[in-house]
Amino acid sequence: MRTLKRLTKLNYYFFSALVILLLAIIFNFSFSKTEGFILLNRFHAKWLDIFFKYLTNLGDGLTSILAVIILLTIRKKKKAFTVALAYIYSGLLVQAAKRIFHMPRPKYFFEQTLFQYTHFVEGVNMHDQNSFPSGHTASAFALATALVLVFKKKEISFYCLFFAFLIGYSRIYLAQHFLVDVIFGAVAGISCAILSYHQVYDLKLFRSAKLNRRYKQLKVTGQANPI
Repeated sequence: MRTLKRLTKLNYYFFSALVILLLAIIFNFSFSKTEGFILLNRFHAKWLDIFFKYLTNLGDGLTSILAVIILLTIRKKKKAFTVALAYIYSGLLVQAAKRIFHMPRPKYFFEQTLFQYTHFVEGVNMHDQNSFPSGHTASAFALATALVLVFKKKEISFYCLFFAFLIGYSRIYLAQHFLVDVIFGAVAGISCAILSYHQVYDLKLFRSAKLNRRYKQLKVTGQANPI
């Protein structure tokens, strides 16, 4: 199966992601929700506020849509379909989970627990509900993983993974999500990208009608003229 071979070939990307996520899970279970959040937000600076305020927008889905448009423009249809499916699947999965769990966002959670947290970045619209999982993180990891899978280049793996984790951390830094939201957002994004790649490259769901006819003709010819 092509997907399995690709995962094996790109083991450095997936192994690195797995190790970091496992460490994040251990960290998450080592502290309470509030303690973990504060530990991850111990250092703040004005330039970081500005940096993460704008960086986090790269995970809102528009980046994935732009990537799809660029790939279609340069006639990389299979790659574009893979990225598009990864984005759609991750979005649907995240939205379904948000409506099932209805977890409070940090600001509302702290208000309910009477914990005084004051470092909210100016200009960031704060939400109260649907914290789990992080949609921005899922979108970032879906895009990063899909790009790594379709281009299979080691050179971009580090940058894609770094970009995705940076988006994930930005959600915590901006007090929009807890660590657990980011962890499951990352898992959702990676899983949806792998599923999308499998559907496009193994199941060939988006093969053109012309190629399908050609494939059938070759199949019929092969059956009519056995070796």
